[in-house]
Amino acid sequence: MKKLIIINGPNLNLLGVREPDIYGNLSFTEFLDNLKQRYPNVTITHFQSNIEGAIIDKLQEVGFSWDGIILNAAAYTHTSVGIGDAVAAIKTPVVEVHISNTFSREDFRHQSFIAPHAKGVIVGFGLQSYELALQSFLASHV
Repeated sequence: MKKLIIINGPNLNLLGVREPDIYGNLSFTEFLDNLKQRYPNVTITHFQSNIEGAIIDKLQEVGFSWDGIILNAAAYTHTSVGIGDAVAAIKTPVVEVHISNTFSREDFRHQSFIAPHAKGVIVGFGLQSYELALQSFLASHV
């Protein structure tokens, strides 16, 4: 059984109430419950923090023993050299995801410190971005 973790960064705990025109009306807990039901043969764990160091600590904790990490570092994607360095330092493959199409938003969101070290990047498919990342791990021999 594949063991995957979804790591979410700042403000993603507000999904369902935060800017629903961009992020939708579904809470992440509701989405995650549905995802777990659709993939009963995959262990899916979730971690969310608004704190950069906590995200780095979690990446280091799971980054040598899990089958995959789905990472939405949110705004830290565009600002955190530390999170990018943590992704580069671990062995577990990482797929960077974003709910919105970051390339259709402000210019600063076009830069990612994670992407150069990630297995891949999925942007702009709403919460389905997470499922697409999950499917990438199931389709690969990682």
